[in-house]
Amino acid sequence: MTAGSEADVAAERLRRWRLVLGGEAADGTGCALGGRDAAMDQALAALYGKGEKSGAGQNRSAGLGASAPSVARWLGDIRTYFPSSVVQVMQRDAIDRLGLSALLLEPEMLEAVEADVHLVGTLLSLNKAMPETTKETARAVVRKVVEDLEKRLATRTRATLTGALDRSARVNRPRHHDIDWNRTIAANLKNYLPEYRTVVPERLIGYGRASQSVKKEVVLCIDQSGSMAASVVYASVFGAVLASMRSISTRLVVFDTAVVDLTDQLDDPVDVLFGTQLGGGTDINRALAYCQSQITRPAETVVVLISDLYEGGIRDEMLKRVAAMKASGVQFVTLLALSDEGAPAYDREHAAALAALGAPAFACTPDLFPEVMAAAIEKRPLPIPDRV
Repeated sequence: MTAGSEADVAAERLRRWRLVLGGEAADGTGCALGGRDAAMDQALAALYGKGEKSGAGQNRSAGLGASAPSVARWLGDIRTYFPSSVVQVMQRDAIDRLGLSALLLEPEMLEAVEADVHLVGTLLSLNKAMPETTKETARAVVRKVVEDLEKRLATRTRATLTGALDRSARVNRPRHHDIDWNRTIAANLKNYLPEYRTVVPERLIGYGRASQSVKKEVVLCIDQSGSMAASVVYASVFGAVLASMRSISTRLVVFDTAVVDLTDQLDDPVDVLFGTQLGGGTDINRALAYCQSQITRPAETVVVLISDLYEGGIRDEMLKRVAAMKASGVQFVTLLALSDEGAPAYDREHAAALAALGAPAFACTPDLFPEVMAAAIEKRPLPIPDRV
């Protein structure tokens, strides 16, 4: 490395440290910013600055103020200077740190934000307070996020579950391309011929082809308490995708202390989302009682409870209800979260009690969800992540 290139690397390192440290007098970088870097620093300072004087005697904390125009300008700035993933983090920080939720009720603000799942959750929590002038813009924002999620998740989900439905309808006289070789070999090991080092497949086991009639019933039971916002968004999208498959009858139920069946709105996940009411208490037992009452073919039914398990209802009754459903043949899945947010907070005592019933509770990412559903449909062990 030449002396010139070493100097460039050192200067770039100082520049980055200056942007991170914020330029207070004691930051020790001695680095001045200009042009685009100065504008980036000002955008960061508006959100993360503390108001101290910089080495140049300027107040680093520009502040966002309380007006929608100033926030809208700031949103435009950060979209200019930072990648989308960083913009979304800064938006969430602005909402949390500076209390900007109220400003999201103004159309000009909604038009300026970078839409993502977390913003949708915030909008849904504000739904009841939202003025009519803002609702149309809010629906447009939510629809954009939902359509993006559907594009990312729908094809793989349909393909994975179609395969699971086919495999769940096994036949004993399969066509060649429908033979399940793993199960066929296992069933014919007694016919192993050591001299030929081969197994004679006396009995073939194959995959049936799922017809257009309903093969499985899925009940999504979703906790709509405030902490479950991202899970509600993803579950609504998956619910719409499942409802579009003719071989699966899908029911979507949301609950807090009350229970609401949103199945008739599954053709439009945006309608489902605006039919939710984020916040409030939790009564899992009541929700499961309703779901149990809707089951007509328990051996062909998968119930997916999506909840952090902080139960406000009758705990023992909830556990008895899960045990009764499993005893009747229902495949019961408990997801502590359906999101990309990492390890969730949840009631560990209730999770342990469900695990003792053979219904382990675990957090699930949207990418893993199709595999979880496929395993439940095929009645095989669930692909539980190492950390739950």
